[in-house]
Amino acid sequence: QVRLEESGGGWVQAGGSLRLSCAASGRTIVTFGMAWFRQIAGRERECVAAVNNNGGRIYYSDSVKGRFAISRDNAKKTVTLQMNSLKSEDTAVYFCAANEVGWDTAAAGQYEYWGQGTQVTVSS
Repeated sequence: QVRLEESGGGWVQAGGSLRLSCAASGRTIVTFGMAWFRQIAGRERECVAAVNNNGGRIYYSDSVKGRFAISRDNAKKTVTLQMNSLKSEDTAVYFCAANEVGWDTAAAGQYEYWGQGTQVTVSS
């Protein structure tokens, strides 16, 4: 069992940067795959970035590739999402997620644990 809590969301002007953090508690995440999903108003939840348990495999959605970067620190039990060159289209609730199998999967159904989400608003 693991509990995830996001932080770092807020308001930013288009072109700016924001860094989201996900803190895990309850157990180690060293064997977990971790990901950031977002839900844009009126759309399905989508994976924007995922990293496998050892950090050797990373997935980015086409919409954020080159602008966002996911990283993890298993010792600190944290996962971050550095977001650069933000666009108004990035406005969404961002969720941290973890899967026990350890994959960098983009499929929401593969994730067992979810944070509550943090709002990111980008103004143009």
